[in-house]
Amino acid sequence: MAAGASTTNASPRDLERAVDALVDECRVECLWYLRPDYYPRTDLERLQVLDAIQERSGRDVFRRAGTLKTWLSRHSSDGSVSS
Repeated sequence: MAAGASTTNASPRDLERAVDALVDECRVECLWYLRPDYYPRTDLERLQVLDAIQERSGRDVFRRAGTLKTWLSRHSSDGSVSS
């Protein structure tokens, strides 16, 4: 999922890769306090790292993290909807 790409048809794996890519991009500037090999593995960890990125990033990265958080929230709630 490239920057600016639509998340409407993205799979959960696409989201994981997009968050990992953003972590790599922001590791030095925003996530300097994390282990160099850290990647979030749960939805809660992903939300936490996206929050941290938003707290320490510029406007463009802030928006990208927000888009991922929105998609993650939708994805996370899919399993909780009963029919």
